[in-house]
Amino acid sequence: MRPALIVASLLGAVTLLACREEAEHPARPPVVPPANAPADVSHGEAAIGSAAQPAAVDPAAPPRSSSRLHRLRVAIRHAKITIADGVTYDAWTFDGRVPGPVLRVTEGDTVDFTLVNEAPMPHSLDFHAAEIAPTRAYVNLMPHDSLHYRFVARVPGAFMYHCGTAPVALHIANGMYGAIIVDPRQGRTPAREFVFVQSEFYTKVQRDSTRIIDWEKLLSLAPDYVVFNGREAEYAHHPIDVRVGERLRLYVVNAGPNRFSAFHVVGAIFDYVYMDGSLTHPLEGVQTVTVPVGGGAIFEARLVEAGTYPFVSHAFADATKGAVGMFKAH
Repeated sequence: MRPALIVASLLGAVTLLACREEAEHPARPPVVPPANAPADVSHGEAAIGSAAQPAAVDPAAPPRSSSRLHRLRVAIRHAKITIADGVTYDAWTFDGRVPGPVLRVTEGDTVDFTLVNEAPMPHSLDFHAAEIAPTRAYVNLMPHDSLHYRFVARVPGAFMYHCGTAPVALHIANGMYGAIIVDPRQGRTPAREFVFVQSEFYTKVQRDSTRIIDWEKLLSLAPDYVVFNGREAEYAHHPIDVRVGERLRLYVVNAGPNRFSAFHVVGAIFDYVYMDGSLTHPLEGVQTVTVPVGGGAIFEARLVEAGTYPFVSHAFADATKGAVGMFKAH
């Protein structure tokens, strides 16, 4: 075949493939940034609602228990949850909610734990606060089965727990995570305490408008929503009332499964930040602290005057996708 004919044939084949690719995967329209600010406040990445309306997920930390033995039971269920206004998601959950329940114990306490699988597929649970052989405790649990074990919570801090069944990214992204607080034996200075679990949702729409997970988006690190406590901008739509000058203690756990949290409170400087189990060497006078995926930190601050104070992940693509809330100081 003549060289000119070979070149023409190749060009024709390339054109045919390009046309077929375009037909199967049409070009997406360009993403246009919003023209109007959601709220008239610096870092107001979402519309600000009324603090008089309670949030669907209460951010208040549970009270500290005086018991030395904690009998905890968690049930695994598949359930529909709300992740944003009008957006329903088919989730895999601990106790029917995302995040799972906040658990709280004290340094040196014994946790007597039972996990029950009420879902139609294998799952598991991995405590970052436990020192235990995964081959004994973090095994896959079959449907309608249960698992029981004990561990001693030796290290204080804010820790994640999650499903560890492979592929782990899928199970975490579908909602199987939560926070466990381990208090130091001597306690901490009195404060208003809140828990914020940051996480992501990667979604595609079904015919009934319910969302399910989009595996390709997950592997591409392209979430539709980045949220605190399972809902997009929940604490912007329902701001959290606090008092001027009172000590705030924020337990921040980053469930991921992919995005780091650059936690920041606008208009405040953190007095102390305790990373994971650190007690004696906190960061002092800091503005923004990275909480890695699978990590936790304890933030302490005071708001010095009345007003609305956003808290965000300072990775602002994520704040725009819902990782934003508001404190209203009076």
